[in-house]
Amino acid sequence: MTTSAQRRRVRLSPAAEHAVHPLLERIRTEQGVPGSFSDEALAEAEAAAEEPVTGGLDLTDVPFLTIDPPGARDLDQAMHIARDGAGYVVQYAIADPASFVQAGGALDTELADRGVTFYGPDGSITLHPEVISEAAASLLEGQTRPACVWQIRLDGDGGVLEAGVQRAQVRSRAQLDYDDAARRIEGAGDEPAGELDQVLVLLREVGRLRAAQERARGGASLAIREQEVVADDGGYRLVQRAQLDVEDWNAQISLLTGMVAADLMRQARVGVLRTLPPADPRDVDRVRRAAHGLGIDWPQGRPYGEVLSGLDSADPAHAAFLQEATSLFRGAGYLTFDGELPAHSPHAAIASEYAHVTAPLRRLVDRYGLEICLAATAGTEVPGWVREALKDLPGIMGRAGQRSSAYERACVDAVEAVLLRGRIGQRFEGVIVEVDTPDGGSSAEQDGSPRTEEQRGTVVLAEPAVRAQITGSGLPLGEWVQVRVAHVDVDERKVRFALA
Repeated sequence: MTTSAQRRRVRLSPAAEHAVHPLLERIRTEQGVPGSFSDEALAEAEAAAEEPVTGGLDLTDVPFLTIDPPGARDLDQAMHIARDGAGYVVQYAIADPASFVQAGGALDTELADRGVTFYGPDGSITLHPEVISEAAASLLEGQTRPACVWQIRLDGDGGVLEAGVQRAQVRSRAQLDYDDAARRIEGAGDEPAGELDQVLVLLREVGRLRAAQERARGGASLAIREQEVVADDGGYRLVQRAQLDVEDWNAQISLLTGMVAADLMRQARVGVLRTLPPADPRDVDRVRRAAHGLGIDWPQGRPYGEVLSGLDSADPAHAAFLQEATSLFRGAGYLTFDGELPAHSPHAAIASEYAHVTAPLRRLVDRYGLEICLAATAGTEVPGWVREALKDLPGIMGRAGQRSSAYERACVDAVEAVLLRGRIGQRFEGVIVEVDTPDGGSSAEQDGSPRTEEQRGTVVLAEPAVRAQITGSGLPLGEWVQVRVAHVDVDERKVRFALA
């Protein structure tokens, strides 16, 4: 599942990390990626973590579980799903960092500077100090934690009947990774005996229903493959993992929550919505050419969301196309309001109004969105510190998004350069998705006819899933071609191909 924030993520195996780590350290320095917290901010975090957070409903008897990537410690979400007549009740516990962060304090100030967690191939740079994000506020297995718990009633088709959120104390029963969850669902059959397996089987039911509703709305999902660089016979190669169905079902619960949060914000007449404009027609044209070159059927008139939903990320050609399709989700932002309601502002990828409220340990804006929804559910006033911050939130999150995107792109470029170092002349297959015209424009706006002069363009490889510059005469736009590695500069993080 993806929205506009989805980007290609690459991990390093321990054997490969030593070759890339110095380069990543240089990138962090050059780009001013946040480093350590100040002593004052850390002192605030440590003091807050030591103070037990009490109050709210006692939901420690509810068998919540978490599903996250292997080894994750910053656990934002825990879920429980039960049958409710012909429908369902989804309880979705979200970490509550607001219980640990003093508004206007030193830590709060530094959180505004970071905005998000920064992800790199060798680990993450957390939004909050680890004593909060990976300990006191994290919904770790067997630990009682404060949380903002959503209760969402659904009908038999997965449609929303009612929703609200309250503070509570919760205790997760199990921390599963995606493979764990997939195996347990497969082994549970249709009538599981254990309470946790019952939750997982219902996640499959609800996830499928919500995915069907997404398709009916015209929403679009991307199943991006995770890639790991591993050492191989003196060089490096990419090992890719296709997205599992359970990851999409899990993401559907988060999307469901963000959609009902947007409704609550409208009811409260205070909010911060996540927005995304429709895809640029030039991007659609370029991605359509990639589909043609990769052998993916995209009939005229068929929405791209329907095309994406029918792809298998385990297929290298499909994986390459899915990665190229991320360009359809550009231009995301935030819209705040207080008093006067804005015009209907749907998120183009979700095909509905949407708010970020499910990842407050990793994204600053979610803390504010949760407070608005808590007040809307209780019928109370939104806290003053939330209202005061609204005018600055779009700028804070916009800058954070740009910094994190630039950092992640630079990291991917570095990994690709290391991966292809020593492979000058080696041949690969790919599709040329864009060609520069002599006047400096892009052939995305041209008729696609081949040219004879030396050109530069962009090629997308099927395996490994690399997107890089290519040079040559008569570059065949939108066609499947053989290319060779022509130039690699690891220090500059640049890779260039040429027609084979």
